[in-house]
Amino acid sequence: MATATVSKARPAPLEEVRPIRVKKGAQPTHSSLTPLQRWSWRMFRDRVSRKATDPVLEENLLKAHLRIRADEYLAFVYGATLLVGVGLVAAGLVLGFLLALSGSEMTGLVVGVLLPVGGIPATFVVLGALPGSTAKTRGKLIDQRISPAMSFVSAMASADVNVDQIFKELARQDVYGQVAEEAAWITRDTELLGVDILTAIKTGATRTPSKRFQDFLQGVVTTATSGGLLKPYFLVKAEQYERENKLDRQKRVETMGLMAETFVTVVVAFPLFLVIIIAIFAIIGGGGQFMINVLWGIVGAMIPLSQFAFIYFMWTMAQEL
Repeated sequence: MATATVSKARPAPLEEVRPIRVKKGAQPTHSSLTPLQRWSWRMFRDRVSRKATDPVLEENLLKAHLRIRADEYLAFVYGATLLVGVGLVAAGLVLGFLLALSGSEMTGLVVGVLLPVGGIPATFVVLGALPGSTAKTRGKLIDQRISPAMSFVSAMASADVNVDQIFKELARQDVYGQVAEEAAWITRDTELLGVDILTAIKTGATRTPSKRFQDFLQGVVTTATSGGLLKPYFLVKAEQYERENKLDRQKRVETMGLMAETFVTVVVAFPLFLVIIIAIFAIIGGGGQFMINVLWGIVGAMIPLSQFAFIYFMWTMAQEL
């Protein structure tokens, strides 16, 4: 009678452990809080611990690559708002007192009250929305670099390079900016955490702030799991993003041309006509000092601010080309 033997699984010897390679000169680091964040955590730990973790805030922190937990960041928001509130109250009292001494009691009262009343909620809202804003900014930066990054990926795939090696090499290319950083996180999951490449790509699709890069990663997982070939998929996505990039550039150029025409009308012609009309009213209608103050406001504030606003807008759009 034959006897069956059951072999017990034994741990792999130390020599068979797969080595983990990091960049030359890289040292292990940990996420450390700033002194303000540590103070805020000590002050408001109990308060934020009683609340359930906000999933939206946690997701935004992950997409923004801010190395801080959601409860720690919420405590930081409370602490920073408290310090800003103390400063605004002190500034309001000082300004209100100085205005009251100059004879403007009502103005001093309004300034002393509105400064903290308006500044404290604004600080809390701005700090609370900062992770989401940072994530959106990263998403835009990824979209700007995704077209050349996909060209690099398709070139690597044409040379029959494995998917994990493609993302590893993409992570080393700093020229691709935030796309390389997203690829570095996928490589971290595979080489440091021991996750298989498809699971790492699927996780990367859930934490990237870019919709276009998320669609690309989900397509990689779907194509691989359904038995399709990744090389044609990479080539098709590279051509698609190249066409979309050309269309986006064309739209931005047309928008810049429209803004240039608007600049001539709104910033150059309109203030000129307005100055002439007000000057005539001041001479004929007898507006006196009030009309002179309006002219000073137009020349000293309206025209420079509108010009700086247009310059900043055009510079921002030029950076996206």
